[in-house]
Amino acid sequence: MSLEESLRNKITGKNIRIVFPEATDPRILGAVVRLKREELLEPVLVGSPEEIYAAAEEQGFNLTDIEIYDPENYDKFDEMVEAFVERRSGKATEEQAREILKGGNYFGTMLVYLDLVDGLISGAVHSTSDTVRPALQIVKTRPGVTLTSGAFLMLRKNDQFIFSDCAINPDPNAEQLAEIAIESARTAKMFDIDPKVALLSFSTKGSASGDMVSKVVDATNIAKEQAPDLALDGELQFDAAFSPDVATKKAPESDVAGNANVFVFPELQSGNIGYKIAQRLGGFEAIGPILQGLAKPIADLSRGCIEEDVYKLSIITANQVLLQD
Repeated sequence: MSLEESLRNKITGKNIRIVFPEATDPRILGAVVRLKREELLEPVLVGSPEEIYAAAEEQGFNLTDIEIYDPENYDKFDEMVEAFVERRSGKATEEQAREILKGGNYFGTMLVYLDLVDGLISGAVHSTSDTVRPALQIVKTRPGVTLTSGAFLMLRKNDQFIFSDCAINPDPNAEQLAEIAIESARTAKMFDIDPKVALLSFSTKGSASGDMVSKVVDATNIAKEQAPDLALDGELQFDAAFSPDVATKKAPESDVAGNANVFVFPELQSGNIGYKIAQRLGGFEAIGPILQGLAKPIADLSRGCIEEDVYKLSIITANQVLLQD
């Protein structure tokens, strides 16, 4: 059974409700119709029904039995405004809240917060910040987690890896990097990957020195203390983490080197470059970013996504819902 088949089987018939604020985009509509037809989840669209139906008709999509929430005519809008003002703890007035919640991402995120839906997918039209900001303000991170991060599931034939953080945090400190490593292992388990986590550097076990290396060493020690049962090691160069032959030379005592399947980059620049090199030169399919650490599942698409990306990330987001149960 393929990974996608396994993920599909886990959510079939579970009636997981995912909200899509970018409901007039053809890529969103195509994926939503397919997800509904295959009974994988219950999609919820946000926006003007007239505009959504017009966009669907133009593309030849049938939205029968797909629920639409219209922020301009939502019968519980007052209650949502009150809940938003309370959640923002004085950072938004009622008047400001009424305007803010007319925006699809904020309205959709409030639906998640109020447990009217199970998760949200956006980013086909909006930037990452436009998707993540409402999530951090409203849903926030899980207890004990201080930040969100973005992982990619990298697929090529029978190869499955997690690359993180490739989307959110420009330069995490040692404590944050340790948290990203632990959260990335949690993400790996969702895909039935037995995590072996490598914290990457341009140094392997003291072959170089400096602040950038020290940060990864410190992060490794913190992560090991916080998750002692997790197979995790650093600092490791990518070749030492990936290749058994190189690992025997550079890190012979490591139980992760040469066998890593979760790769944690030291900062965003290298993570973003790394996953795109693997995607474009290595022929890997990059699915994500998968947002980690949030109290409820929020997914961020790339604005360059295609319908198939929306479909697959929707399946992953629904599986994140199950992970929280």
